[in-house]
Amino acid sequence: MTIRIERSGRGFRLSAETRLPRPIDEVFPFFADARNLNKLTPARVRFEILTPGEIPMATGTLIDYRIRIRGVPVRWRTRIRDWDPPRGFVDEQLRGPYRWWIHRHTFEPDGDTTIARDEVEYGVLGGSLVHGLFVRRDLEHIFAYRAEQMEQVFGRAADAEAFSSREPVTV
Repeated sequence: MTIRIERSGRGFRLSAETRLPRPIDEVFPFFADARNLNKLTPARVRFEILTPGEIPMATGTLIDYRIRIRGVPVRWRTRIRDWDPPRGFVDEQLRGPYRWWIHRHTFEPDGDTTIARDEVEYGVLGGSLVHGLFVRRDLEHIFAYRAEQMEQVFGRAADAEAFSSREPVTV
């Protein structure tokens, strides 16, 4: 797992990568179910999907959430801007805590493994000062947790040989 955050234009870019010891056709369906996002989010964020019922993922799908940022409740609405199964998708914030947030999820097959990548372009109210004091650490923690949870669901790439004889993951 690697996580990098750097300046990008007027905002910031977060890049994260995790190698999972499962083929893309087993990995992508987990991410295609919006309700699984809760499994990848730390409990302290108190993530809750507000959109009722099933959420059919496609270009244009709207998803409403409620989260807590340092204890403060925040509503967040995203739209699936691009949907390209099983290679990836892009969600963008329409309303929420950031000036802008565009999150690219990509999945690259590599033999019997899948490289899961997150790239997020975002802007922060308060700019570099607020980013340096709060946002950077929060996002590093959230994406590190996300990688740990993906490894809980799919296993660690270092354990790929041990998984080769196991049944497919059902989530």
